[in-house]
Amino acid sequence: MQDNGKISHRQFIVLVYLYSVGTTILVIPSGLAAASKQDAWLGAVAGIAIGAIILFLYFALWRLYPGKSFVGICEAVLGRWLGFLIGLIFSFYSFIGAATVLFYVGDFFKTQFLPQTPLVLINAFFAFIVVMGVRLGLETLGRSSELMLPWFLFLFVVLLATLAPEMKPENMLPIFETGWMPMINSGFDVAGTAYFPILFLFALIPNVQNPGKARIGMLLAALLAGISFMLMTLLCIWILGADITARSMFPSYALVKKINIGNFFQRIEAVMAGLWFVTTYFKTTFYYYGWTSSFSELLRLKSSRTLTLPFGILLVVFSIVVYPNTVYMQNWDSTVFLPYIITMCGVIPLLLLIVGGVKRMINPDASQPS
Repeated sequence: MQDNGKISHRQFIVLVYLYSVGTTILVIPSGLAAASKQDAWLGAVAGIAIGAIILFLYFALWRLYPGKSFVGICEAVLGRWLGFLIGLIFSFYSFIGAATVLFYVGDFFKTQFLPQTPLVLINAFFAFIVVMGVRLGLETLGRSSELMLPWFLFLFVVLLATLAPEMKPENMLPIFETGWMPMINSGFDVAGTAYFPILFLFALIPNVQNPGKARIGMLLAALLAGISFMLMTLLCIWILGADITARSMFPSYALVKKINIGNFFQRIEAVMAGLWFVTTYFKTTFYYYGWTSSFSELLRLKSSRTLTLPFGILLVVFSIVVYPNTVYMQNWDSTVFLPYIITMCGVIPLLLLIVGGVKRMINPDASQPS
């Protein structure tokens, strides 16, 4: 599907950064602190290391089948019917990803800002913006990401600077108290949230110009995203402490409430919420884009635009029922999500790389773009 315009390698790099930060910067410090306590930031470092391995896997798969989306790679490696089946599963994974992130967005705004507003209404308004972005095309989304990145970085720097007086580095001591295994497990949680889902950006690959620079940029952008949420985790530990961070559902948002300079510059959490609005928007949008574009490619449709409105309605409905309650969501995230995402975004790409590599050895022309 190449009916949504082209994006430059620079725009793709920006999208990878914002997509990787996504909901990670909002919710992951809590899970890390619950598992690793004051060593939560080391769990983030472990997640970056694991993510680097996953990114090199995606890098290799992209090089082996340049110019093909993930659905195209599946069909090229596995054949028409088996490739169709894996591509269909991939598209539904993307759908579930979009719905879960939309639930996070709605739950966050309902809890913190709009407690009397029905969740379905919040989700519907946010989904409307997501659908509008996808319908306007990749060029519009790419340019929007370039416009939003400076604002995100500005707010992030303001957050770091205004919280500096509240930092208590002694809160991160003693280091390595919990041992290696909790940190490694936390690292997989980070990678599952921030790095494994980058596979869904493969839906953009046919539309990316200068793929050589885009591949290198993907690695760098994901690394910078890792540094961003590692810093956020450090701030949570330094300022809130491990116990409060572990008990808070949105610990990075709780940080903002600590900003108080001269009893004048304070209560700016509504402004700083723009940080998470920008990143969650792009994460939801490209989950949704992966769903619509992959499904339309499987059905051999000329354009995915015909699917955006009905799929948008399905997205809102499913975002309400995907998590019956917060307890279910936390149980799913802690027990089911990791093997669920590793299967689609780790095991299957590895098998595709192995089988595709063998086919290329047998027939050097097999992996060339058609």
